[in-house]
Amino acid sequence: MTIHPTIASNAYNHARMAAAPAPTQPPVRSEASFGASLGSFVDSLHQAEMTATNSMVSGADPHALVEALAATEIAVETAVAVRNKVVEAYLEILRMPV
Repeated sequence: MTIHPTIASNAYNHARMAAAPAPTQPPVRSEASFGASLGSFVDSLHQAEMTATNSMVSGADPHALVEALAATEIAVETAVAVRNKVVEAYLEILRMPV
């Protein structure tokens, strides 16, 4: 059986292209990610405050008020959990022998 060199070369190039790693995006800096998360948290609290104010003053949809309060509760619980993990990590670092 004879294999023509161009056929072998083409098959190799196709296989190489298929096995090549996909281009990746540069990693996101943790400072930017944390800042975006913090901004999202603040926006969530602000939106819930505006919804609560509108509901109390103008008698808007009470269902929207309950949804806003639930979203705020989840955001605050998440922030407290992150804070607790940071404090726990800091205390663990302090316990390390020098």
